[in-house]
Amino acid sequence: MGAPDQEVRVVGSVVCYVLSPVTVPDKEHDVSLHLGSTAPDFTQDSTEGPIHFHEWAGNSWVVLFSHPADYTPVCTTELGAVAKLAPEFKKHNAKPIALSVDSVESHRGWVKDIEETQGTKLNYPILADADQKVAKLYDMVHPETDAKITVRSVFIIDPKKKIRTTFTYPPSAGRNFAEIFRVIESLQLTDGYSVATPADWKDGDQVVIVPSLKDPAIMKEKFPKGWTEVKPYLRLTPQPNK
Repeated sequence: MGAPDQEVRVVGSVVCYVLSPVTVPDKEHDVSLHLGSTAPDFTQDSTEGPIHFHEWAGNSWVVLFSHPADYTPVCTTELGAVAKLAPEFKKHNAKPIALSVDSVESHRGWVKDIEETQGTKLNYPILADADQKVAKLYDMVHPETDAKITVRSVFIIDPKKKIRTTFTYPPSAGRNFAEIFRVIESLQLTDGYSVATPADWKDGDQVVIVPSLKDPAIMKEKFPKGWTEVKPYLRLTPQPNK
């Protein structure tokens, strides 16, 4: 039996097998990051010097976010907004770190504009990913959009260096950082309790008891404030850490 992807030709009394070319995956650029994947480690220059990512992250949550280019209007507002949110990041044991494919020199010049126009001091690093090393590790360049710049990617990474949430925005849409904090709050809550957060949940709202929890005795122990059973699989309870 012939091998797959081959063409059979008969030349006189000789049977020839012509094999089709085989495409070998480019392992260097084969990015398969999923929720639960370990966030790739890297060393890259930044506005605060070389960043050894996992070491820099330490025991904090991390919000790694890319922007298309320096000296662009939407990015200027985003980086200023993140700087103003420093107390919120501290409250959530989280660190922000930005990235674009421009140089450190370009970043430092642009930081002056950000601080001037947004009325704040930049208080976190911007990775200078001119060689696209980090962008390729995290699949931040989408050639169908523009092969030379990164899209607005967001990676929420926990203290165990696991990717917990990803967002991808087009270059034309600025990010909603309130939603990013809402997701971090949900992750931190659900990591510690047998609950999930429903649609449009905000910190302090009712939460959902996970369907896998069925033993009434355990439920009473875990949820002393009680719960409301809407359906056997839909049980609402006050947020347990409030």
